[in-house]
Amino acid sequence: MKKANADNKLENGLYIICTPIGNLEDLSKRVISILNDLDLIICENPKHSVKLLNKLGIKKKLISLHDHNEDFIIKKISNYQHNSKIGLISDAGAPLISDPGYNLVNNFIKKKIKITAIPGPSSLITSLQVSGMPLNSFVFYGFIPKNLKKTKELLREFLAFNKTGVFFVSGKNLASFVKIIKESDPNIEIALCKELTKINENVYRGGIVEIFEKLNESSINLKGEFTVVLSNKIKKVRKSININVQNQISLLLKKYSLTETVKIVHNLSNISKKDVYAAAIKIKDK
Repeated sequence: MKKANADNKLENGLYIICTPIGNLEDLSKRVISILNDLDLIICENPKHSVKLLNKLGIKKKLISLHDHNEDFIIKKISNYQHNSKIGLISDAGAPLISDPGYNLVNNFIKKKIKITAIPGPSSLITSLQVSGMPLNSFVFYGFIPKNLKKTKELLREFLAFNKTGVFFVSGKNLASFVKIIKESDPNIEIALCKELTKINENVYRGGIVEIFEKLNESSINLKGEFTVVLSNKIKKVRKSININVQNQISLLLKKYSLTETVKIVHNLSNISKKDVYAAAIKIKDK
């Protein structure tokens, strides 16, 4: 197996490594090779990560990283940071996505130590791919706030933009979250993604009202965590210039200028100014 550089020796630095989100077979040969060559691994939960390493037959020193000890870990590794191969992994998926590590990465950048990412599984990307939602523009919001007021503020922010949104939600908070969405906008499309890449993978897709009813009927198992994908992109039917609109334009042109007529018809019908202008020119030239 070819390693990270030409002479088969892994360089010193920080390796940000994606790990499986449910299916061990999603581990690439490159990831296994690099995990083997690391001097130590910074992880979210050593008890969880050691199970993965044991399955691969890999023994490494594990250091736990969480929101409250990041500065301590940075200080702890500072003496051997320049001459070590250090891995950063999360419990599952892509590190740093709603997980600690931001300060750690920036510490390596500040010290001009090599940083590289090893691509792989991500619940964020996987859920988007299976959601059936528009993917040309999306926003990731992470875990929803525990505070109800802040959750509602977050939803208002989402609804203000014509984009797909992705949220991490625990099963115990899912029903209340979906209820808030339904009350905010009953036209929202939703996909609830659970146990992705596992045998019992489930994706529940539909309108927000339909999914809310399923939750009320207890037809969705709420155990565990969900990735929730929302879309507020309502397909707009382009309004056409029918005979009634043409008559309206004709009457208005007798009283108002071309510019004023276009503005009035646009405001009344919500037909684009471009289309109204084109129709008005034809009527005026007759």
